[in-house]
Amino acid sequence: MNQFFNEITNYALGIDFYEFAGLVFGLLAVWYLIKESVLTWPAGILYVLVSFIVFWKIQLYGDLLLHVIFLILNIYGWYFWVFGKKQNEKDLPITTYSLNQNLALLGLSFIGVLFFGYFLDNIHLIWGHIAPAALPYWDSTTSILSVTGIWLMTKKKIENWYYWFAVDVLACGIYFYKGIYFYSFLYGLYIVMAVSGYLAWKKSPNLYLK
Repeated sequence: MNQFFNEITNYALGIDFYEFAGLVFGLLAVWYLIKESVLTWPAGILYVLVSFIVFWKIQLYGDLLLHVIFLILNIYGWYFWVFGKKQNEKDLPITTYSLNQNLALLGLSFIGVLFFGYFLDNIHLIWGHIAPAALPYWDSTTSILSVTGIWLMTKKKIENWYYWFAVDVLACGIYFYKGIYFYSFLYGLYIVMAVSGYLAWKKSPNLYLK
């Protein structure tokens, strides 16, 4: 336990500027999402742009490419939250997909996890100069579920919190297993924020569930 807190303290004291900026914008994006504020999207865009630099510096090219998708979805989400509401609506309502739509989305996510996991598991064979990926299918799971979570965010579907909770729990465990204790601690905070976000949206006056 002492090692856990020492790792967090040492990392926080020596954190890179861009990593710190990514931490701030990432937390802001979640905070604004809980508040149903459209500011979640510019904060998310800034987080992605900073992450490009971070991932390039540490040569995580897969994550960098994945964040291109995140950037596109953040821009789309910003547009949809502003222009997707009806004329008589002050804010875009919180809605939900049907059971069949949710099952289809879950199925597509599962297929995405398998394909991306296979790619990560064989990336060292495609590019022989890099080391084999660590925990490729677990990494793929958090990545693909994050894409699904952002898609649900763009449509302001309450189900987005289910995916973020799953991603945060998995990522917290993965980072702890890999000894990246600061990130494990951070995703522990995200777990709490995901639960808070879901409860806040359930009480929102903008909630409209058929």
